[in-house]
This record gives sequence, C-alpha cells and structure tokens, in this order.
Amino acid sequence: MVEQHGHMPHEKVAAARALAARRGRRGGLLPAALSSARAGTPADPGQWAPQVGRVLGLPAAAGLGPATYFADLAAPHGERHVRVCTATACFATQGGRHLGEVERELGVPANGADPKGGTSLQTVHCLGYCYAGPAALDGTGPRTGTDLVNQLAGRTPPRAPAIPVADATGDPVLLSGIVAGRPSWDTWQRTFARLSPEDVRREVAASGLRGRGGAGFPVAAKWASTGARPGTVVIANGDEGDPGSYADRLLMEEDPDRVLEGLALACFACGARRGVVLVRSEYPAALTRMRRALACAVADGHLAEAVGTGDPRPVVEIVEGAGSYVAGEETALIARLEGARGCARPRPPYPTDRGLWGKPTVVNNVETLASVPWIMQNGGARYTRYGPPEESGTKLVCLSERFAHPGAFEVRLGTPVRRIVDELGGGLRSGGPVVLQIGGPLGGFLTDDDLDVPLTSEALAARGAALGHAGMVAFDTQTDPVELMRHIWEFAALESCGACSPCRVGTRRGLEIAAARTPPGPSYESLARLMGEGSMCAFGRRVPAAVRSLARAYGRELTGWDR
Repeated sequence: MVEQHGHMPHEKVAAARALAARRGRRGGLLPAALSSARAGTPADPGQWAPQVGRVLGLPAAAGLGPATYFADLAAPHGERHVRVCTATACFATQGGRHLGEVERELGVPANGADPKGGTSLQTVHCLGYCYAGPAALDGTGPRTGTDLVNQLAGRTPPRAPAIPVADATGDPVLLSGIVAGRPSWDTWQRTFARLSPEDVRREVAASGLRGRGGAGFPVAAKWASTGARPGTVVIANGDEGDPGSYADRLLMEEDPDRVLEGLALACFACGARRGVVLVRSEYPAALTRMRRALACAVADGHLAEAVGTGDPRPVVEIVEGAGSYVAGEETALIARLEGARGCARPRPPYPTDRGLWGKPTVVNNVETLASVPWIMQNGGARYTRYGPPEESGTKLVCLSERFAHPGAFEVRLGTPVRRIVDELGGGLRSGGPVVLQIGGPLGGFLTDDDLDVPLTSEALAARGAALGHAGMVAFDTQTDPVELMRHIWEFAALESCGACSPCRVGTRRGLEIAAARTPPGPSYESLARLMGEGSMCAFGRRVPAAVRSLARAYGRELTGWDR
C-alpha cells in the first residue's frame, strides 16, 4: 500500500529511525545552543531557532519545537531582562497586583519587550523567594518585597534576604551541614573504598527513605530496578517548580557539596558512571554554586573529570533548565535533556528501563539525595526513628511570606501541621484564620479545622491534600477566593505540556469558566472526571482534585467547583 505523497510505510519508519539516531547524537547539544541564541536576540523563535537545529545537523523543527515550548526560549529577551514571579506565594502577598505595577513601571507588557529591544519582561513560576515576595530577577539580581517596583526603578536599594532556616528535629539530617556544620564527602570516600553497591542499597532500604519530589516511591527499590545495567544514569532533579517550596534552592545554594555527595552515592548504588544535575534557570545563584562545587569536587578527586579516563568514580554534569513546571516530571525532564520539548511521555517503559538516550535512568529529587550521606553515616535504623513507622524520615517544610515567621524548617514526618503553622510559623502575620495550600499548586487546601493532621502523605491525602515538596502557602482574609480559583486554573493552563488532550483542553476550558467569575455549569463535572481519569501524568490528574480542595476550603464562595 502506498500512502499519501507516494511514501511507502516502511520508508516512513526508516526515516523516523534515522531522525531518532541523528537526535541521539546531537540533540543533547540543542538546549545550550538554543539558550545561547535566545540570549542574543529579542526576536520571535521562528526567526532563529530553525537555524540552530540546522547548524547541528537536525531538522528545523528540532530547534523550533523546544524554542516555542520552554518559557525562557519563547519569551523575548531585551538588553535588560526582568523575570517577575506570578506564582501562588507571590500572588498571595497582594492578590497578584504586583504584575500590573511592574508592567506600568517598565512600560513593557508581560512576556513582551519594548520596540527597540531594550527591556523585556517575563512572568515565571517561581523564583524561590516565597518567604519574602513578591519577587523578581533583574538579570540575575533578585529583588523582593512590597516595594518591588521601586527596587526595579532604582528608587530604593535592591533587597533579597537570605532564607531563614531552623531545625525542629533536634538532630538535623538535611540541615546537618547548614545548621550543624558537618562536613561533606567523608561518607562518600569511606563508602567508595570499603562498601559495595549492595551495601548502600541495603542501608537505604532499611531507612525507609522515599522520594521527596512528590511521588514518594521507595528510593532503594528504584535504584535496584535498574539492575546496574551498563550505561545507567542518575539524574538529580533540581527543577523545583512547586510555588511555595524553596527547599532545593536552599540545599543547592547553601550545601551543594552534600547534594553532589548524595548523587555520587546514588550513582555508586546503581552502578552508574554518569550523573546529571538539572538546576532550574530561575535559580541562577544555585546554578553558579553547584558548578563551583562540582569543579572543587573534581579537583579534590571525589568525582571523575571525564568519561573514558579509567576513573571508576562517576562523572557529573550540571545542566540549566529553561522554564517549565511540567519538565520537572521525570519523563519530561529526560525529554528536555535530550533536546526535545519537555512533555511527559507514556509509561511503560519506565525510565529505569529506558530513560535518557534509551539507557536505564534513575531520577531522584535534590532533597532525596541530600538525605543519603546522613543515612550512610548514621545507619538506616537510626533514620527510621524520625517520623512514624509507615513514613520515616525528615522533611524540609517551607513557609510563605504571609506567615509571621516564614522560612525553611526541617521537621520529622508526622509532625502535626498545626504545630508547623502556629509554633514554627507563628500563625499569620495579619492574625485571623488561615487557608493553607500544601504540596504545591496541585496539592490541596486546608482550613483551620484541618490543621491537626500529621505531616504524612497518607494523612494529607485523606484530607484532599498532598505532601509534595511540603511548601505551605498561607492565604489571609484579604484573598479573593474567586480570583484565587482563576489563578489556579491559569497556572494549570500555562504549564500544561499539551501532550494529552484531557489536560491540554481541560485546563484551558477550566480557565475560561473561572475567568467568567460565575459558578461552573453541570458539564464541569464531566470535564473534571475526564481530566482526573484520562490525563497522561499526575499534573493533569491532580488539577480537579486541587480545585475541589480549594472549593471545600471556601465553601459557598466557590459553589459548583466541588464536583
């Protein structure tokens, strides 16, 4: 049978395979090449991205696809490029009004540039300054606070306070370097010299450590599922995108050696000779400090300098993200590293079977890896003493600017949320009742009556919330519930990768309904069910649940959204 345009089916298959082979050799060069090209022009990607693909020996579409997908590449870049946070914690500070104020001050619309390309403005989710918002980056320089516009205009000096940090466990794990001053790399050297990969997997399995990126999968089981096959890769996922969480930013900026040590231990446990750290572009200081720490680790002999040198230690690469929330999902993250659009991929195959460049790939969150050195130093059994038996360990909890005492606190899992809110956070700075978003933009919402719930995945799920990254964004009585609902749908529509129709169409339709500021009609129930059951990844599936949780928190003010 001959198909349209005279091509035989086998010819199309052969062409697809040839393209895949070309991408496999050169697609990995695309992200850096596209970022470099974008930095030099305010023009639309259609004018420069195809040529980037051709220079690398790839089709024009290979360059244009990611350039129109990732926010950092799609948005114009002027000589002065300002990124303003419009994520939930910054929204909560002033109801989102800061964006309009910044647009008027700069004379530039959001995600646009002035006619001469002198100044450009990009909206982002999020910059990791949730404790001091609203926030912006002027180039790579942070600006935070209610006088954000004055800082950008030069009328007041720039202000970007450090992350307030405290340990609430009595013996920190994740903050063992930042708070307790314990050195890095000693555990790695001892483990590498004296133990086997099986010893590491056994100790981590005994600890009960689960992934801290949201899914909560047992870490040792994920490592073991690669079978230590040749070519195995371990990726440290530093693309922390949950508005309200800045735990990964804290660890990468203030204790980058511990993150790298955890990655080295994970590589050793998996038999991997290559590790990759993806750092979100919204964290420029973290990117700089991770690169500096990597150079020191190589110079000190902890990590290998390059593949093929005969050094049995892993080689680690630091890669910058390009602005996408969904690209933090492990299959989307892998697609981005391969030079493609950061869209979620169907599973199976799972990354541990076929991941980066077709090789077995483990993706662990930065916070997860930062726990591993402590476990190997102190033993898995001791780690289980933190938290309840069914969910052991500690968690970095991040509190937003609306709290009296915002900051990052290390707590034992199982700690009552009320203690975190009232004792550690000091309640709302404005006083009064709180509505609390926990677990990121698609987590869930709790009211004052729900705060006695323990901080565990199971307990929060029973209340319609989620643990996620454990970012906590507080809303006071100044928040307009209807506008907050629109904000949630707007985030979902903007960040949907578009790979599946239920999420792509559903989030846009949900935004249309929310923007009308009227209760949804009967058809919304079918839309919510389709998204919840038919979306390819957890992003689309979680949107209706987050909306229902918000509707329950505000009751009659959001009638109809609880379907």
